[in-house]
This record gives sequence, structure tokens and C-alpha cells, in this order.
Amino acid sequence: MPQQFSVVALLVITLLSSWMLGGWHGYRQLESEALQEAFRYRQLVANELNRYLPVPALIAEHPLLADALKQPDDSITVLRANEQMQRMATIVGGSDIYLMDLSGLTIAANNFGQPDTFVGNNYAFRPYFSEAVRTGQAVAYFALGSRSLERGLYFTHSVRDPRGNMLGVVAIKVLVHELESQWHRPESPQQAEMVVLDGDGISFLSSRSQWLYRDFGTGNDGERADRVHQRYPERALPPIDFSVIGQPWGLAEHSLRVRLGESGKAETYLAVQADLPRLDWSLMVLTATRPVLWARAGFVAGGLALFLAGFLTWLYLRERYRRERELALRGEQLERRVAQRTADLKRSNDQLLGEIQERERAQTELRETQHELIQAAKLAVLGQMSAGLNHEINQPLTAIQGYARNSRMFLKRGSTDMVDANLGEIVSLCDKMAELIRQFKVFARKSEGPPSVVDLRLAVDGALKIIRAQHSSSGIEIHWCRPEYPVMCHGDLIRIEQVMVNLIANAVQALEDRDQPWIDIKIVDDGEYWHCRVRDNGHGLPGNTEQVFEPFFTTRSVKQGLGLGLSISRQIVEALGGSLIGLNRDDGPGAEFVLKLKQRRADE
Repeated sequence: MPQQFSVVALLVITLLSSWMLGGWHGYRQLESEALQEAFRYRQLVANELNRYLPVPALIAEHPLLADALKQPDDSITVLRANEQMQRMATIVGGSDIYLMDLSGLTIAANNFGQPDTFVGNNYAFRPYFSEAVRTGQAVAYFALGSRSLERGLYFTHSVRDPRGNMLGVVAIKVLVHELESQWHRPESPQQAEMVVLDGDGISFLSSRSQWLYRDFGTGNDGERADRVHQRYPERALPPIDFSVIGQPWGLAEHSLRVRLGESGKAETYLAVQADLPRLDWSLMVLTATRPVLWARAGFVAGGLALFLAGFLTWLYLRERYRRERELALRGEQLERRVAQRTADLKRSNDQLLGEIQERERAQTELRETQHELIQAAKLAVLGQMSAGLNHEINQPLTAIQGYARNSRMFLKRGSTDMVDANLGEIVSLCDKMAELIRQFKVFARKSEGPPSVVDLRLAVDGALKIIRAQHSSSGIEIHWCRPEYPVMCHGDLIRIEQVMVNLIANAVQALEDRDQPWIDIKIVDDGEYWHCRVRDNGHGLPGNTEQVFEPFFTTRSVKQGLGLGLSISRQIVEALGGSLIGLNRDDGPGAEFVLKLKQRRADE
């Protein structure tokens, strides 16, 4: 029971804390967005005021205005003043410009000659006139027009003669529509509303039309009523249901929670108030508090999730500690069993190690046997070619012997030119035999080192030198389409040369007793591999072409071979990452063997 009570109490505290933090976070977000809107609109109003405040002072310095005030009965002077104010209104973009004498009577205006002209009207009752006369400085004032009933900003300044004596007041009226036309609020998730109030709490700008010209103030004394009537003549200003509920926890003093009713419906808002520059205006940004409820719900959900995570973690740790105690008891029992099993495992491991070593020795012997088998096959090929090698060597030796005997006779006769020519032939024949013997020595030696990048053309060249040294290849037309560019592949020069010797030697043997025998050797590029094709017009392969790659399979007598050449050749090629296949030609009698090796670059 005590644990259950503690869990419930902790859950309640977590939910209450999450509810309060969610409200604080939600209101802070609303306040931040409202302050951004207030700052933006404050800057907008300040820019408009700074734009028009110095204009009356500049207009008041024009000499035509002073002349018109000094000579109000001079129609030509007054007409020139009217025309000048028309031009000024066009330049500054103001709604109206008009000139009043010290009694408040308008003697000139930019809209002279129009039915709604200001000329002849007296505006001494307007505060913007009385303040300009009293202070002699620039004055800004907001009010509805007495005739147009349109909202306007009035900027005034005194007009003086060269001696500094005040002659009258010039006024510029700017419609508030100019200010509203720039009030384009960006869309925001909270859709904040804005209300601009004057010093008496009357709304004259609002993002909602039903809140315009409504009384948000609380006072109702006679002086306030006179000011309101003077500023909003003949305009009904019904009060609005507006009450302050309180200040949310953690927010600034200018941020209040208010209730605003309209047509029997009341809604709660977060109201952020900010004073606007130079005038007695205040901006109220109203944001609906519904998002605060979602923020609180989110925080409560997060708090509940954290509580559940903590509660589940506590349950897990408690269960874990219980299991650890059980495991500790079982561990003692397992230790005794492990000690017994360790001895058994040690004996098993020793036995496995012996088997592994024995298998490694067997694999090593197998690899060595394979290498020896490849070398034996190579030497067997050399043995089969020994008759041709003897023929190739005996023929030059016979010629050398003849040249030597002739040279002795020529030497006795004193024919040194003929002796020199015979010696040159002897040297040429010796070089030919040396090159032939060197090629056979290279072919006979074992391959050393791992595969590398080799030129496939050199392997074909070396194999052809060996084959052409054989007497059996005489009369066979060998076509070697040697590429002009290097054919670099992944392999081993000696091993590839052994494969090529086997392929070409098999083709030579298959051409026995054939009319017009020929062998065609060609290298083809498929983009990733090189294909070296060896084709002949012999008797072809048996029906099962894969059978020729089986060990000890041969169609010839035992004296001509043991049937290991193609089997070993395929093993060599596959060890180099390539392939070797044999098939019968489609375009006529004969066989075709395709050696496939992976392409490599020369700089690899």
C-alpha cells in the first residue's frame, strides 16, 4: 500500500507540474509572437510619422504662404498659394494641405474650387491648431474629418514672417487608409488580431471590422467625453464587453489575459499592449488562448510519458535486481559445472587443434601437388615437342658445320670477304638457336609470385615461338591478329603462356591429315574482360564439350599425351579469376577455345 500511494501521488504531482509548465510555455509563445507583431507595426507607424513630421515645417518656409496670410484679400496671391499647395500635395503624397490664419480660418487649400473645399472653414476648435499656435512647433494629431468623417493624421506647423512673427498655421492631412494599406500581416499559426486605441481607449484601427470605433475605456468623465466628441464628431462609439481576467504566470506586466465579448459570445485572449511613438496611441495585440490548451495537453502527454518511462524503468530495475540475486545463487552452481566441463573442453580443443593442423598439412601438400602437376604437364608438353626441337636445332647446326668448312677453304684461298659472310651467317644461326632455347627455358621454369598485370599479347607471342619450332606445325597457316595496343589483364605471364601452348598444340594435333589447315588467334574486348579465341578447321570436339576438360580424357594415343593439359589449363585460368571454355564452330568444321581474363590498367 505505501508504494501504491507514493506512485499515485507522484503521478498527480507530475500531471499538475506538466499542466503548469505547458501553460507557461504556451503563453510565452503567444507573447513572443505578439511582441514581434507589435514591434513590426510600431516600426511601421514610426516610419510614417517620421515621413510626414518634417514636411509642414518645410512647407511653412515657402514665401507664398506668408504672403497669402499677410494679404488675404489679394485674390492673385491667394490663388498662387492655392496652386502651390496643390503642387506640394502631389509631391508629398498627402491627402490635403491647407493654410489657416491665427483665428483658425482657412484662407487657402489644395482643394480650392471643389465643393468640399476647406477654404472658408474655421478649425480653431481643433487641438492640432491650438497646439501649433501655443507651441509654435510641429504637431501631430489624429481625428475624424469634420466634413468627410474619414480617419486622418493631421500634421501642423506655424508660419512666420522673416522677423519671426507668427502669421498662421499650415496643416497636412494624411488618411489613415495610407497606414492601413501597409498593414499586411503575414499568416501565422495563431492568427493574432490587432487593435490601435487612442488616449481615451477608442479603437480607430482594427484587424476586425466589428471592433472599429468601439469604446475599450473604463472612464466616462465630462472632459473625456468632450475630447472624444471633438475627435469623433457625429460618430457612435458603443462600448465593447472587455474585461481583464488576470496575468499569466511568468509573463511581463504588459501581457494580460482578457475576455472580450461580442454578440453574446465571449472569448479569452492574451493581450499584449505597446505604446506607439510620438502619439497617445497604444497597440493591443490579441491572440486567442486556445493554443495554450494544446500546449498544456502536449506537456501533460509528455509528462505522462516520462512518468510511465520512469515507472517502467523502476519496475525493470526492481525485477533486474531480483533476477541478479537469483543469478548469483545459480552462478555458484554453474562455476562448479564449468570447472568440470572445462577439462572436457580442453581435451576436445586439443583434439580439434591436432585435426586442424593435420588438415592444414594436407592442404599444403595438395597445393604443392597441384603446382607439381602443372609443372609436370608443362614438362610433358616439352617432352612431346622434343622431336621438333631437335629438328629446329639440328638444321641450323648442319648449316653452321657447312659454313665453317667452307670458311676454312676460303681462308686458305685468302677470300676473307667470303669468310666474313660465312661467319655472319653462323652468328645469325647461333642467335636463332639461342632465342629458341631461351623461350623453352622460360616456358619450362616455375611461376613465381602472385598474379599481376601482364600483356596478353606477350603470352601469345611466346607460345607461338614454341609451337612454330615444332616440325608438326609446318604447313599450318597460323593467323595471329595481334592488337596494336597493349592488352593488359590480371594474370601470370608464364601460366598464361602455358595455357596458350596447350590450346595451340591441341589445335595443331587436331589438324593432322587435314587439307589447307589453319589456326586463327584473335583477342576481343567486351568492356570488362578480354576474350582470346583460338579457332581451327580440324575434326572438332566430341558431343559433350565439357568432357575434354576432365582429367585423363584424351582422343589420342598415350604417346601423344595423358589428357591433363586442358584440365590443368582450366584450373590455372580459374585461379586467375577467368574462365576457359571449348565448343565446336558454328560456321564450319573445327573447334574454338575461348580464354577469358579480367581487364586491368597498365598503372595498377
